[in-house]
Amino acid sequence: MPKAAKTSGRAFGFRPNLLSLAVATASGLMVAQAQAQQNADEEAAEDDPVIEEVLVTGFRRSLQDAMRIKRESVLIVEAISAEDIGKLPDNSIAESLTRLTGLAGQRLNGRQQVISIRGLAPDFSTALLNGRQQVSSGDNRGVEFDQYPSELMSGVVVYKTPSPSLSGQGLAGTVDMRTVNPLEHGERTIAANFRYEWNGVSALNPDSPNDGERYSLAYIDQFADDTLGVALGFSHISSPGQREEQDIWSFQSYPGSEGAVSMTGAAVKAQSSVLDRNGLMAVLEYAPSDRFTSKTDLYYSKFEETTLSRQASLPLNPNWYRAYPGITLTNAQAEAGVVTSGTFDPVKVVVGNNLDERDSDLWALGWNLTGELTDAWSATLDIGYSTIDRTDYILQLNSGTGRGWLWRGPVPGEGALDTISFARDEDGVVNWSTRLDYSQPGLTVLTSPMAWGLLDVVPNGQMGYLNRRSIDDELAQIRLSAERYLEFGPVSGVQFGMQYDERTKSHVITDENGFLDFADGSKSKPFTSNGVVAIPFGMPGIDTFDPLETYNSGIYKLVSNYNGGVLQNDWEVNEKILLGYMQFNIDSSLGDMPVTGNFGLQVVSTDQSSTGTSARHGSNLTAAAALQAEVTGGAKYTEYLPSLNLSVEVAEQRFIRLGAARTLARARMDDMRAGRAVNFSPARAASGDLRNSPWGGQGGNPVLKPWVANSIDLSFEWYFPDGLGYMALAGFYKDLRTYIYERSILVDFSDFPTGDVQPVLRQGFVNRPDNGEGGELKGLEFTLSVSGEMLAPALQGFGAVFNASLTESEIDRGTGDPSTPLPGLSDEVANLTLYYERGGFSARVNSNYRSDFLGEVAGFGAARTARSMKSERLLDAQVSYGFDTGRLAGLTLYVQGTNLTDEPFVTYLDDDKNRVKDYQLYGRTWFVGLSYRY
Repeated sequence: MPKAAKTSGRAFGFRPNLLSLAVATASGLMVAQAQAQQNADEEAAEDDPVIEEVLVTGFRRSLQDAMRIKRESVLIVEAISAEDIGKLPDNSIAESLTRLTGLAGQRLNGRQQVISIRGLAPDFSTALLNGRQQVSSGDNRGVEFDQYPSELMSGVVVYKTPSPSLSGQGLAGTVDMRTVNPLEHGERTIAANFRYEWNGVSALNPDSPNDGERYSLAYIDQFADDTLGVALGFSHISSPGQREEQDIWSFQSYPGSEGAVSMTGAAVKAQSSVLDRNGLMAVLEYAPSDRFTSKTDLYYSKFEETTLSRQASLPLNPNWYRAYPGITLTNAQAEAGVVTSGTFDPVKVVVGNNLDERDSDLWALGWNLTGELTDAWSATLDIGYSTIDRTDYILQLNSGTGRGWLWRGPVPGEGALDTISFARDEDGVVNWSTRLDYSQPGLTVLTSPMAWGLLDVVPNGQMGYLNRRSIDDELAQIRLSAERYLEFGPVSGVQFGMQYDERTKSHVITDENGFLDFADGSKSKPFTSNGVVAIPFGMPGIDTFDPLETYNSGIYKLVSNYNGGVLQNDWEVNEKILLGYMQFNIDSSLGDMPVTGNFGLQVVSTDQSSTGTSARHGSNLTAAAALQAEVTGGAKYTEYLPSLNLSVEVAEQRFIRLGAARTLARARMDDMRAGRAVNFSPARAASGDLRNSPWGGQGGNPVLKPWVANSIDLSFEWYFPDGLGYMALAGFYKDLRTYIYERSILVDFSDFPTGDVQPVLRQGFVNRPDNGEGGELKGLEFTLSVSGEMLAPALQGFGAVFNASLTESEIDRGTGDPSTPLPGLSDEVANLTLYYERGGFSARVNSNYRSDFLGEVAGFGAARTARSMKSERLLDAQVSYGFDTGRLAGLTLYVQGTNLTDEPFVTYLDDDKNRVKDYQLYGRTWFVGLSYRY
């Protein structure tokens, strides 16, 4: 067994960090607060008491509401209130979540999308809506939170410790998004807002907008003597995005590079996107008496994103130019083992006009019926249904100076060749120059400039590629529970219940998937120009065309791709989960210290199965040669998950909380697929040696069991008087009992067709995910929220919220490679919000930092690919003014900005920051708008 590898930073004791500075600052603030409280007590003793009601509104109110949720919970939680969600420039709930302690987001197209909790990737956590587990529009379980508009949520609670009664608890944590309860809201409210936005970067593609809008409307009311409540909400966003991107393909040694490595190629892109999302929320609540409540809630989100990409791809690998005189690298200069400048000649540039469309429809419907049967008994029936239908349409059309050479023969290509010079700066950004001007009309034509593709099925090389796929995810849930109030020593009640979940998720490779060739057999065709697009990073402009219009003109034909590497991604996973639980609630004391909490057990029984496609892996395959077969598999297992939570109020408004639990996270669904790509070699058919077996390949594993961890959490929380803030210090430790690795496993291929060949062996080794040994994860978290008047009267209206977390892990990944980090883990995450609110004026600035981590991006063919990501620090700000009186009462005007420092998104290869893979710039985004509340 390989030795457990340390994967994230130095030990806590040797790392100077923001956390130690923050604790020292907090200590000083505590002394100041204690002294201020003592002075106030002395003054109060001398004077008669004066009762003064202070109405707190705006951002401070939202902080107090979130603080109250955290203080009153017996679990260790983080919370967001509705005011907080609505006030910062959040396109979705994802951006709000990234400001919470221990949570970090990953950007996609410039916006936050998925969330890591305590250094664990999105697949390790669970997302709920009103307590019910949600499906995901992503390829796996990790919920893409940009599907959820912030305006339609009343709040969010993130559970860092579980309880037996918590549905869908995750190994890292559970995010519970909540819509409003209209009866609890207690008053009629009509709220509307409008916001206009634009990007600081001019539209990179002239056929895409650079401005957009966002508006929402909400109505909450109560009827029939406050026994019937209604809440309705609608949210619309049309948000543009601009992205200057440089994608380096890989690195290798070159003649003339003097031992250093250089790029094998690069794609330089000017991308413009538009996100259109419509969200709808409806809640109907009925409570004819104090003992009975019925609540029905509906949520719908229509999510459409269109991205146009105009790009120049630069193939620089000498092995791709055998039919030409041979590409050379001259004038090479290197630093730290990587070539930083030089000239490649000759180069055949591939000009791309690409379109990427994503269309998702998300529905969530729930009904909750709660009744107090007697003074001691209550019962709840909860039914939920969640479904999503997502379609991806990825169209790539190639053009260039002429048709390229053929891989399998000495046939020279056509069209002009180029000379490419480059120089890289200290950030890994390459500035390019070319000899040819690709904006010149008629220089480029529709063709296959490098004759890429499977030449047995597309003899002239692919003129493009169409990738159309769909995700369908459906989850039904029913839960029946009861609670008995007791007075039995420290036990104040017992809860028990059962829950049944049935989930089906499929990833379908549609018939519209494969290579594009010209229908009439031509090698090249002219196109109708749509204008010139400037390509960033020094590249010249390119003459462009409309990719969708060109494809729909009928000049192309689709040639299906039967490669097993593609067909194995056609899969369906089914899960049937029966959960039973019993929880004992604690309400007692230890001396004069109140003690609350719970303990109990969840028993989770799972029946999982998968169907998929097993197909031959190789090039130039026809439908017959692919040797496709349907494969199935599955497993049944039961897990026992005990947990304990204790909260002790050791002094007034000072709490020590303890959590201990066993938790699980189910395997990624693409890892559970039954499909696989099969390597079958007829030349080895006579071999009887497994080491020389004709069989091999890679694929999924439908018998995977979950990740499991034993965890312990300890926190200290100090809440200041009058809602002026709080301080929290928490530590956690997770003993990962199991983990999932990529391993070589012996597989039986008896059911796989072999045509006329009859091999001696029917077994071979396949690389597939497998359960193995785990490791450990540990961390520290610190939060300080403080109002200025706590320090001095002159600072009234000022305030700050700071949080930081440090996390490290040791994990035996089963590969013997100590350099592979735990996915989603940033050693350091920190947030700072400074604010001022007084007299209707409000100003805020937020800085968000996370250190390097292993994330996930869309790779070739839109497949999810793990990638090392560089640290980033984001800066957002807002200024607003609200009218409290007069004819404009209820109106708020505001100006907002995001990504104010234009922070780049950077990934790199081989865990070497000098080998920058992807470099993206999104520009600053600005908003002006107004809101009205009645």
